[in-house]
Amino acid sequence: MTGIEILLKIVIAAILGGLVGLERTVASKHAGMRTFALVSMGSALFVIVGAMAGQYYLGILNFDPLRSFASIISGIGFLGAGMILMQKDALKGLTTAAGLWATAGVGAAVGFGFYYLAVFSVLIILILFTGMWFVEEKIKNVLLKDKNG
Repeated sequence: MTGIEILLKIVIAAILGGLVGLERTVASKHAGMRTFALVSMGSALFVIVGAMAGQYYLGILNFDPLRSFASIISGIGFLGAGMILMQKDALKGLTTAAGLWATAGVGAAVGFGFYYLAVFSVLIILILFTGMWFVEEKIKNVLLKDKNG
């Protein structure tokens, strides 16, 4: 892996995460572009460091670069849990936390060099954030209409 390729991976991960965060910003959520970009970029960074350390210490230490990836999942779970709040009788932040978790996967995919998977995943995340919102609203309206008569 060249130095330029490493830097490009970091930038691509940050941009893709920022795109997901843009939707959250437009939806007036607290976690927005910066948060999502940082999570995606950080995930890519951890994967890259794990891969580089694995190459560097190959044969010297028993080193598994996938352990870095597993740690990302745990860390994002902790961060996501902090975003979920109970307000009155409703959960708030669950969708944003799930999106943050998925965006960590995007960064990891970029870190491993799976660019098509990362870009496709961002498209799916954005469809789920925006398109599914419209579907949910339609379903809610139909159910409320049936419930109210």
